[in-house]
Amino acid sequence: MINEAPENEPPRLDLKQPYIWFATWFGCGFMKPAPGTWGSLGALPFGIILYGSAGFWGFTIGIILITLIGYWAAARFEKASATHDNKMIVIDEVAGQWLALLPALFFWSLNPLAIASAFLLFRLFDVTKPWPISYIDKQVSGALGVMGDDIFAGLAAALCIIGAYYAGFG
Repeated sequence: MINEAPENEPPRLDLKQPYIWFATWFGCGFMKPAPGTWGSLGALPFGIILYGSAGFWGFTIGIILITLIGYWAAARFEKASATHDNKMIVIDEVAGQWLALLPALFFWSLNPLAIASAFLLFRLFDVTKPWPISYIDKQVSGALGVMGDDIFAGLAAALCIIGAYYAGFG
């Protein structure tokens, strides 16, 4: 059985392995406090640049790719660290944050308020974990559980942003 990692005892990891750097989103997961928030912040510039250079469909493909890479990296990280959903794994936040960012950039382009809203809404859903996010977090094991709750948090945030646009905040 894989256990939660003790806060004061980080797992021994081979930092030469690419999955470590993807799982921690190039080291954001090593930052304290709140590595998930750092991972979400670290996702924003990459997402904005990808959307700006590849457009809606390119960014959508990027979200799919980062989710697949995240699944692979999280599975490898969990195996190497013998922990489940280690706080250092933040590529799940990247996938969720990009999902929240997609409609904000689509409807409002580079509007700082829209980008901040996508960030704050995603963090709200990721931290509070309302149902079904909480169910996925607690009941789905392995890399699917690691990635799944953040994907659903990103979708919830995206739906709020879409709702705000159609409610006349656009």
